[in-house]
Amino acid sequence: MALFCNNWIKKKQILLSYISVLGVVSVSAIAGTPAAPKVTAAESKLPHSELPNLEVPYIDFTPETLSDGIRVGNFDHVKADKAMLNKLAMEVSTQKLGKYDSLLVVRGDTLIFESYYLRGRIDNPHPQASVTKAILSLAIGRAMALGHLTMADLDKPIISFFNDLNSEAFSPGVRRITLHQALTMQSGLRIKRELYAALRTKLGQKSTQAQLQALLSTSSPITPLKQSFNYQSEDPALVMLVLNKVVPSGAKAFIEQALFNKLGIFNYQWREEVDGLPIGAYGSELTSRDMVKLGLLVKSDGQWQGEQLIPKAYLAKSSNKIVALNDSDIFFTGSKVKRPSYGYYWWQADVLFGNKRYFTRSAQGGGGQYIVIIDELDLIIVTTGHEREEQTMKMIAEKILPIFN
Repeated sequence: MALFCNNWIKKKQILLSYISVLGVVSVSAIAGTPAAPKVTAAESKLPHSELPNLEVPYIDFTPETLSDGIRVGNFDHVKADKAMLNKLAMEVSTQKLGKYDSLLVVRGDTLIFESYYLRGRIDNPHPQASVTKAILSLAIGRAMALGHLTMADLDKPIISFFNDLNSEAFSPGVRRITLHQALTMQSGLRIKRELYAALRTKLGQKSTQAQLQALLSTSSPITPLKQSFNYQSEDPALVMLVLNKVVPSGAKAFIEQALFNKLGIFNYQWREEVDGLPIGAYGSELTSRDMVKLGLLVKSDGQWQGEQLIPKAYLAKSSNKIVALNDSDIFFTGSKVKRPSYGYYWWQADVLFGNKRYFTRSAQGGGGQYIVIIDELDLIIVTTGHEREEQTMKMIAEKILPIFN
């Protein structure tokens, strides 16, 4: 048995060397499609930034069926270029395109490709960065589905959801900030970091009401001219406070019970503010497969397993273009990524392939966290990573679109 194992290891090493040279064979195909990599007991105690890199990338064209509510299929059953996708996976595995931890592809409602690299593990929640904002947007939609908010509430001033605020301490103009403006990064809040940090330290563990008072009292005066797109953490902080106010169980329990549990998302983390609220701008951690679920929820107009979790009208508004942006406003770059825009914490852009434009909707987080929906091609692409340069949309335009054309 020992001799057999040694011979197998040698053969596998030889085959892996062929992979690095030819870039045409998937590791999972050679290894007989083993189980996707999971965190060990020791690794589970480490922060994500300290996870050791996988020794061998995991690349699978027939993703494993798990009891997670995700339908899986065989890539060979779709009309696409398998060799081209395999080449892309090899480029990702050698960090030619950046430091990615996972790449997953859904066609229709079926997961047809799943891969993990470097710090990627199928069962380990990955830091989501600003994808957190997109989740918060979905939570607002879920609150609407359950009657805690209405579409009309989007145009109400933030302060109208609260009582007992000290209006005399408000910065000029904060009364005009609506929920819609906070969801589109157009609140107009401009807060000096050192002043706000000092006030938050003074408030300590005080109530969310006190935190809201701090936000509304430390901004420079807000004018209509200032209420233009400005990507910042203060706006989702306002939205999280509204969500916490309108749902009976508070935002933390609501997101868990009314949204995540409905989607079968149980293995997650979410950092909290000093007042105990989930941070609105960042701080969530999800597995790549659970990111797929969020993509499927949006792509299916808010339905999950036959239940309308989010109103179709809200999703049609929140995930589509509301604010037209300039190239300087966005994180993704590339000559084949055009006409960026912003919804309720969801991004939009056209990606080019030849003379064809494909409209994309996406949740985006710094470092390579992306959930990208291309409705015309019936595609969802999910990535995670720890990359400094934002190249995912460029990769989709140049590397993934050709696979499905």
